[in-house]
Amino acid sequence: MDKPKTKVYIDGSNTFHAQKKLGWLIDWDKAKNYLSVRCDIIDWKYYIGVKDGDQEMAGFLRHLNKFGISAVTKSLKKIHLDKDDPQFKYAKDGYVYKANFDVEMTADMLLETDQITEIIIFSGDSDFVYLVRKLKNLGKNVTIYSSRKTISWELKLESAKVVFIESLEKEFRKQ
Repeated sequence: MDKPKTKVYIDGSNTFHAQKKLGWLIDWDKAKNYLSVRCDIIDWKYYIGVKDGDQEMAGFLRHLNKFGISAVTKSLKKIHLDKDDPQFKYAKDGYVYKANFDVEMTADMLLETDQITEIIIFSGDSDFVYLVRKLKNLGKNVTIYSSRKTISWELKLESAKVVFIESLEKEFRKQ
């Protein structure tokens, strides 16, 4: 049986927070090998905001690139929070850093659907519900990889298939 032609899109920030809640990191090389057994993966993209001069992140992105995962990056925005903002307690020195990739991921997924039958999204973000619905309307199978601890109930209900990362700890966990 032919493996489905697949593209993988990773919401770096959302997946990072899922890993943080799980208490372990995904070894992306292991994840790639695991998924390649059941899918003919044409492309992998990892979307992440980067602070200027962050050498640790630059090293991580070079590592991903070595085994075929392309990084889509942009600079993090430094946003000042008012003391009354509920997120203030999470801010360092009254600032948070953000880089939202929902539009970039959505555009890439909708514009890159030719010659594929499946799309894998690593994210639990409810902002992708509408996108998943549209991809399914285009006849694409959509699989969401997320944690039980971070997936939105809306995305879980809309998705064709959900795989919980914690069920793949043995296969994905970085040693």
